[in-house]
Amino acid sequence: MQLTINERSSIPKYRQIVEAVLHGIETGTLHRDEQLPSINELSVEFYLARDTVEKAYKVLKKDGVIESVRGKGYFVRREGPDQLRVLLLMNKLSAYKKIIYYALLDALGPGAVVDLRLHHHDTAKCAQLIQDGQGDYDYYVVMPHFYDQITAPAQSVNIRSLLSDIPANKLVLLDKGLPDLKGDYIAVYQQFDNDLYEALESGSDLLEKYGKLVLIFPGDVRYPTEIIQGFRNYAVHYKKNFSVLATTVNYTIEPGTAYVVLEDSDLAELVRQVRRQNLTLGRDVGILSFNETPLKEVLADGITVVSTDHEQMGRSAAQLMLAHRSEKIKNPFKLIRRASL
Repeated sequence: MQLTINERSSIPKYRQIVEAVLHGIETGTLHRDEQLPSINELSVEFYLARDTVEKAYKVLKKDGVIESVRGKGYFVRREGPDQLRVLLLMNKLSAYKKIIYYALLDALGPGAVVDLRLHHHDTAKCAQLIQDGQGDYDYYVVMPHFYDQITAPAQSVNIRSLLSDIPANKLVLLDKGLPDLKGDYIAVYQQFDNDLYEALESGSDLLEKYGKLVLIFPGDVRYPTEIIQGFRNYAVHYKKNFSVLATTVNYTIEPGTAYVVLEDSDLAELVRQVRRQNLTLGRDVGILSFNETPLKEVLADGITVVSTDHEQMGRSAAQLMLAHRSEKIKNPFKLIRRASL
């Protein structure tokens, strides 16, 4: 780092350090992830008080220009002072969440840095990740799929309280909305109960030939319970016999039944059973799967899917962040008709 301290300048010494770091980044002499001199090293080399150097580094850290790594020191965080910095907190990195992630990256462009972290449905873990990144980002993008408040409330953190600690103009909710959360924040969300109901309703002509509907809702993998509500609402309204199962293990597929399945492992098991029993998909048995993937387009001559537009979700969030517009957008959700129903 090229640094010259002008003792006679009216600019405070800590500010001269700040400007030297910014100039180094702008001119390319300092690069992302490059380590800066320690506070002790700078104070000794330039005869500065430790407090002066520490103040400069605090300003740079608050502005997201540098970051501190415990036990290692200070590192350049971005390529330029105007670079957009985003912390993306997902519950897990499934196939469709990768689509959201890469769409977000692509739409934000090379002028942005996106740090992806996984909270694994744990509010305490999410709170720690937000705290660790406090002040380092322009936006905090959160997928608020949390279930520890139901399964282990004593160990959980109140999610609304947690998100309220993020300035509203820096908060982005993705995939799942929280209608009672106050503030002028960005949201691109699904309405899982209404979305599924409307998608099933749009395929009522396909479902008409099946006497029973079965939802395979895993007990060991967390999904929004609103999915069950939307499924039940449709079955009751259209006078269909229905049931909800936690797994396909030890379950024998029933002709005349249409299955709504969330996990790909359950989807594969149902397709195997259809073949073993010499049944015909879309005639004897129906299958409708959640979340579009390229494989479902070709598996078993095509699996009918209900899915939100994951690419559009990532793009919409990116566009709102780039434009600094605090809007709440319901993401498109649709039924994709194929041979399995």
